[in-house]
Amino acid sequence: MTEVYIAGIGMTVFGRHLDRPLEDLAGEALRGALSDAGCDRKDMGSAFYAGTTNGPLQGQLAIPGQVVLGKIGIEGIPIFNVENACASGSTAVHLAIQSLRAGSTDVVLALGAEKMNIPDRAAALALFEAGWDVSRAEENFATLVRMGDGVVPPDGSESGHPYSRFMSVYAAMSRHHMKTWGTTQRQIAAVSAKNHQHSVRNPFSQFRMPYTIEEILAAPPITYPITLPMCAPLSDGAAAVVLCTEDGLRRIGGARSRAIRVAASVMRSFTHRGVDEFDQSIGRLAAQQAYDAAGLAPGDIDVAEVHDASAMGEIIQAENLGLTPTGTGGAAAERGEFTIGGRIPINPSGGLESKGHPLGATGIGQLFELTTQLRGEAGARQVEGARHAIQENGGGLVGVEEATVAVHILSRA
Repeated sequence: MTEVYIAGIGMTVFGRHLDRPLEDLAGEALRGALSDAGCDRKDMGSAFYAGTTNGPLQGQLAIPGQVVLGKIGIEGIPIFNVENACASGSTAVHLAIQSLRAGSTDVVLALGAEKMNIPDRAAALALFEAGWDVSRAEENFATLVRMGDGVVPPDGSESGHPYSRFMSVYAAMSRHHMKTWGTTQRQIAAVSAKNHQHSVRNPFSQFRMPYTIEEILAAPPITYPITLPMCAPLSDGAAAVVLCTEDGLRRIGGARSRAIRVAASVMRSFTHRGVDEFDQSIGRLAAQQAYDAAGLAPGDIDVAEVHDASAMGEIIQAENLGLTPTGTGGAAAERGEFTIGGRIPINPSGGLESKGHPLGATGIGQLFELTTQLRGEAGARQVEGARHAIQENGGGLVGVEEATVAVHILSRA
């Protein structure tokens, strides 16, 4: 199989960029990736643009990639628009890799960009209602929240302010894990505290304030057991990556010492599994496929970035990736196993909870962190000796799980 490498990668700080247009954010990410790869716009054979909010929030219902990339100097080449909910950026990367392996080009760009902070916050939150079958939205919601039956929320654990119904789903998943495996709210808070502490060391993070477990538990509630710091925020930002084959790397004069090999790129879609069929989880099946493709096992992984739109997401995905046995993720987090310096550091970037979650840029932002880690360039948040890294990024909901999941494994070349 054709080897594929990350030659260059760049991102903006994720956060509230109220005065910056989308193309300004995209341009910054592009310049960072090109500079990192040591190449130019003219070297790109094709481009994949990931954006979920361009249509509903900015009115660019069609050709967002051609519009945004055209404003920052990418034109004349094939440009493909990618929408796959929160996994849009990772999907763009996956498709870019497939185009390289198909031989259609030897250097390709994947770029994701979003502006989610708009004056009408309710409209931004309403965007998430498109992340499931809209023709059966109420039925979907009722099915998902029933997962939490059997755990009674304490008084005062429900926010009086509007929030995304996806947080109600994450809360139901949390309560299901609590009643099935004995996971506690404190263990979920330990994940959030760890990620906020990691983010202090990440200059690209939206939030850089440390929290203790006690502060997480005492924070304003969203819906039990989730409190405000356990949730990913609305974020603006962009991230871009230049991928290439061996021939492409030579053509652009990329530094072999800094090229990171894509050992596996896997995407899967949901199945109508039962809620307790954990071995059939989309994330678990995608991870197994990725490990097989890379010739690696969970024990070979040194660092991970996973989709923690809420803190519970990290526990679920750590288990799906085989980084801890099913049902043990909460306890492992509380013991510090997922902390930098622990057994298997997860989300050294701060994760979606702290680094931010600009949907189309999220997956590429995760790969930025892992590339930085494998190059040994992460500074105060460096995972020592990291050689193999895994990324998981999910999007949407169908049935009782994500509509789609991407898993990438990266290795030092």
